[in-house]
Amino acid sequence: MTAVQDEREEGIRTAVAAPMSYSDYLHLDQVLGAQKMLSDSPDELLFIIQHQTSELWMKLAIHEASSACAAIREDRLEPAFKMLTRVARIFEQLNNAWDVLRTMTPSEYTRFRSALGQSSGFQSWQYRAIEFLAGNRNLAMLKPHADRPEASAKLEAILARPSLYEEALLLLARQGFDIGADAHRTDWRQAREQNEAVLAAWKVVYAEPERHWMLYELAEKLVDFEDYFRRWRFNHVTTVERIIGLKKGTGGTAGVSYLRRMLEVVLFPELWKVRTEL
Repeated sequence: MTAVQDEREEGIRTAVAAPMSYSDYLHLDQVLGAQKMLSDSPDELLFIIQHQTSELWMKLAIHEASSACAAIREDRLEPAFKMLTRVARIFEQLNNAWDVLRTMTPSEYTRFRSALGQSSGFQSWQYRAIEFLAGNRNLAMLKPHADRPEASAKLEAILARPSLYEEALLLLARQGFDIGADAHRTDWRQAREQNEAVLAAWKVVYAEPERHWMLYELAEKLVDFEDYFRRWRFNHVTTVERIIGLKKGTGGTAGVSYLRRMLEVVLFPELWKVRTEL
């Protein structure tokens, strides 16, 4: 049997004129050609690829978190669980990316840092979208994206609807729980305040998980997501300090000190506080 016959019988397509190739489907020419180094430092490629792949994972996280919001809104909790699990695993991948970037030494980064100009991860609108989706709705964080109308419009669209956590709270209300002021909110752009009624509702759920299993499972999926998200933030600040120390960030932020403050942000406060109350 000839090699051509063998390939044909195995169903392998090798012809150049195939209707759809692996490279065509994934647009690999564009993807692999998107790394444009601005210095002669060989380490710059690592920096570019780490951030580009992180943006791709964040794009998927936004897709899954948005889909989870819609599923919770429609009381389709099983699909929402799968989506939230996927978001947590995406952040596991993002965490692993810091391990690769941490192989870069301060001396290596210094060789190409000046080529970055004012560009900074602080300007990532997708990262901001994830924070807004999760419920950290700090409207001041719209300012870095004001010069990009398309990105600003996407962020505003997220702010116009309940966040992931707010969808969970509205579900509590539909299930007959008293969630106080959160049941009457209409301005989703503004950050919500911690609510004792919400804490009491989650306490009931956690006190009798068998009776409220779906809500209990949803709560744990949300905590799992925030757990991985916190690790991502911690790894971010550790990596930055390891590479640039306490210098200011390229985008003008305070660098490590700013990132450390972000470690104090809690996305789902009542879900963490209820553990003390049980």
